[in-house]
Amino acid sequence: MDKRSVRNGILSFFVVLLLMPIGHALMVMNEIVLEDQKYNGAIAIGFLGLVLLIWGLKKNSHPTLATLLGFLGAVLVWTGWIEFSFMWVAEKNNVAHYMEGGEIATKREYLVMLSSLGLLVTVTLFYYFSRSNCTFFIWLQRFSGIRKEIMMQTGYKKPLAVTTFIETIMILWFFYILLLVVYDPDIAGDRHIATYIVGFGSLVWSLYLITRLLRIQSFDYAVRYAVPTVIIFWNFVEVLGRWELFNEIWIEPITYWKEVSAFVIALFVLLYIFIKNPAFNRKASKDMTIGKMEQVA
Repeated sequence: MDKRSVRNGILSFFVVLLLMPIGHALMVMNEIVLEDQKYNGAIAIGFLGLVLLIWGLKKNSHPTLATLLGFLGAVLVWTGWIEFSFMWVAEKNNVAHYMEGGEIATKREYLVMLSSLGLLVTVTLFYYFSRSNCTFFIWLQRFSGIRKEIMMQTGYKKPLAVTTFIETIMILWFFYILLLVVYDPDIAGDRHIATYIVGFGSLVWSLYLITRLLRIQSFDYAVRYAVPTVIIFWNFVEVLGRWELFNEIWIEPITYWKEVSAFVIALFVLLYIFIKNPAFNRKASKDMTIGKMEQVA
């Protein structure tokens, strides 16, 4: 751990962290501003994410830019196409919100999202049986005795933007489902011991990941490592919000427009610095594969 790795770790953590409330606020703003046209807005948001992904694909020789574009694309596609698709199904089928004490505890679109649990598990198997630099899957493959066979796999490595994009989508999906499962009163409930374990377990896990993040020399890889780190940390934030221990300003962006605007400005300032400052950029060299770069973790 040195000054460079600590700097990369802290800044990458905050740029990813800023996107979490902004993504929530964007979804709410789309509903409020466009109202009856919100699904058209959602389609446009998703297409913007796709455009950023394609741009990132073309910028694979610039790892930092490709990684950031892949991550931004994933957040927009998740917000626009995925979350609003569940909302559309919920509204179309008149699914009721889950209510507690006369207030909405879980919106109906998230109740519909829970139905994707089986699909999530199935898609996750792809990563379980594939070569990966993810610490969790490496441990799982070793634990189940298939790591040796997995390491014999050779083939095409996805571009950085695509890797960041799909991993962000998968991690968001996984932890949304995890929280929905423990919140479900028929399974556990938001005051059940399981919810405490998920909330505080995520906090401890994210702190461990931060210690590893602060050791990464390459900024683009630090951003990719910050994605699961922040999303896992955000589970703790989500649980605290569920317990109403603070106001979730990102779900009331009109009321807290100054705070949300500050998040957006801070995000764009950081992105500009990262893309323009040579200290955060490097060219992908021919003798250094992505796999070798990510062995740092």
